[in-house]
Amino acid sequence: MRNLILTTAALALSAGMAMAETVRMGTEGAYPPYNFINDAGEVDGFERELGDELCKRAELTCEWVTNEWDSIIPNLVSSNYDTIIAGMSITDERDEVIDFTQSYTQPDPSAYLSMSADADTKGGVVAAQTGTIQASFIASSGATLVEFATPDETIAAVRNGEADAVLADKAYLKPIADENDDLMLMDQEELIGGGVGMGLRESDGELKAKFDAAIGSMKEDGTLNALLTKWEIGPGF
Repeated sequence: MRNLILTTAALALSAGMAMAETVRMGTEGAYPPYNFINDAGEVDGFERELGDELCKRAELTCEWVTNEWDSIIPNLVSSNYDTIIAGMSITDERDEVIDFTQSYTQPDPSAYLSMSADADTKGGVVAAQTGTIQASFIASSGATLVEFATPDETIAAVRNGEADAVLADKAYLKPIADENDDLMLMDQEELIGGGVGMGLRESDGELKAKFDAAIGSMKEDGTLNALLTKWEIGPGF
């Protein structure tokens, strides 16, 4: 009888797991420490750990999908995946097209990376990744904006003289400055954007509620702050 009960319980658990909703988590895979592809060819980084934990708490099954940044919102809207979890800052402009969960990071300072401490960030040429809050900021400043599809290309633009500096999240630029003697972080920083959240289709209110609840629980029990500290991303909650 005991074996029968155990077998029945195991079958019930297996059935529950099999029925768990599968959610395709869309990320860029090119913006460490938020997200990147590791040596095993897998999505890694702060958002991989965060996303897996959020899915666990929401009782969802995660599948990870990579997509280039410049088409990441259109492909969410086209249902090629179900979420965006890719270091995406919450902005009014984006919120007109997609919906966002509550933020899972505070606004991270944007920093300038250059080859000279006196690079002209006010009236010179500044590189940024296309479609980012940094690109919008530069476009509205007195500097000349040059845009590139990938973060790596913005760094190359500084090295080859196409740009005086690059503006991006400090958490992304600091390790690059630390590892390269020819590049440096400038003292000037910009505080733009409203923190980072998960993007979802506006029609997916139920899924948004599940992730909101999971993010909230991670804030409450301190696990989100622990992840932010581990990956050296901005201030905690």
